[in-house]
Amino acid sequence: MLWKGKFVKHAITYKDYMNIKDQKRTEDLRDKLNIFWELSGQKILAIDKNYDTSKGSPVFTINGKYTTRGWTEWTQGFQYGCAALQFDVTGREEFLTMARRHTVDKMASHVSHFGVHDHGFNNVSTYGNLLRLMNEGRIPEREWERNFYELALKVSGAVQAKRWTPIKDGGFMYSFNGPHSLFVDTIRTVRVLMVAHKLGHGLMGENDERSSLLHRGVVHALATAKYSVYYGEGRDSYDTESRTVHECVFNTNDGNFRCPNSQQGYTGYSTWTRGLSWAMLGFAEELEFLETVGDDELEGLGSRKEIEAIFLKAAKATCDCFIAKTASDGIPYWDTGAPLLYKLGDDYLERRSDPYNTFEPVDSSAAVIGAQGLLRLGKYLLDKGDKEGEKYIQAGLLSSESVFSEPYLSTDLNHQGLILHSIYHRPNGWDHVPAGSTIPNGESSMWGDYHAMELGLYLQRLMDDQKYYTFFGSTERA
Repeated sequence: MLWKGKFVKHAITYKDYMNIKDQKRTEDLRDKLNIFWELSGQKILAIDKNYDTSKGSPVFTINGKYTTRGWTEWTQGFQYGCAALQFDVTGREEFLTMARRHTVDKMASHVSHFGVHDHGFNNVSTYGNLLRLMNEGRIPEREWERNFYELALKVSGAVQAKRWTPIKDGGFMYSFNGPHSLFVDTIRTVRVLMVAHKLGHGLMGENDERSSLLHRGVVHALATAKYSVYYGEGRDSYDTESRTVHECVFNTNDGNFRCPNSQQGYTGYSTWTRGLSWAMLGFAEELEFLETVGDDELEGLGSRKEIEAIFLKAAKATCDCFIAKTASDGIPYWDTGAPLLYKLGDDYLERRSDPYNTFEPVDSSAAVIGAQGLLRLGKYLLDKGDKEGEKYIQAGLLSSESVFSEPYLSTDLNHQGLILHSIYHRPNGWDHVPAGSTIPNGESSMWGDYHAMELGLYLQRLMDDQKYYTFFGSTERA
């Protein structure tokens, strides 16, 4: 694979701030990942031993200890998914036992949860990872266990697809805000529909009418590409360059788009960078997935060429936005339009990120999610013979190098988090501001830690020439 070695240099014709001129290799991260896996194992065990699950799912840390935050239980699958990934890399049975036990004991409610848009997070991270490990021969083949994981994923995909709002040109799975609300986050929960489809399942409705989960997933992704991603094409007065919006608001009476909005970002006209990262990874993964789908399965959705072109345009626009709006070390600030960024100076993106500044926080969780999206898009393009993929690979490796290093890697074993300086909900003021600081910093999130482990697994398998890691590996029997 070309990008495991040196790249041929080529001109970059747009303005970028990430320092992607140096030519990096995946192998350059091996020593950092060795340290990371040692830390992750110790922290997973510490959380499992000390966290009181009766209080709810662990969400983020305060003073280095995981705590909950009542909204929805969208992070529990990440906690137990971490154990599955740790077993994947290390082969230590205690982590497999932990992942299996907690998935059986605590994840059933997430499979049948009709009130959230998070099935692709909770259930693919647990049932999906365990089924993938069985498909790869990493855990013994047991018919009852396989059937258990497959049934959970089939039901989860159908339940998620039931949250459906029709609009004039398609439809979308609506967020927990209600049927009017399309979240950009949900592009990554699409994967549970794709897994369920590959396992032979569909959504059954009145009079036994069957809806294709593949079709719903693709249509949702098309709506996200059309409404949640901006391309600098003049949709509104601020559409001068690529960006994403956290929430799109629709009139449910007539199916018309009304306006962009943001729940966790600063405004509907700036880019909340974690939402951006969900789109980066979501579209890149779906491009990979489409290559496993037959043309006959796409009938009624448009041609494969058209769908792939839309997904690729969205993937490139979001990844280009990340590169252009992220500090030189590959770590973004929490929102590209955050009101006090100007106080960091006109050249703040040309410098390394500063998690301890006095004005606006960074968000390392956006970096770990976005890095995987950059790497996957880069590989996809290189496999198609498009050397532009090199740019995205280098950007992904740069972000990876930064998050697996201090001050982002948490080396303090008394701190339960893995990746520091993660942000949850800045507008609501939910993130911990330590004494002596004016902004949140020094804390971790369960989604940030899980996706750091996913990123690490992705890179580790490339280094070690192992099977390429995908979410749909759960549907591919050896």
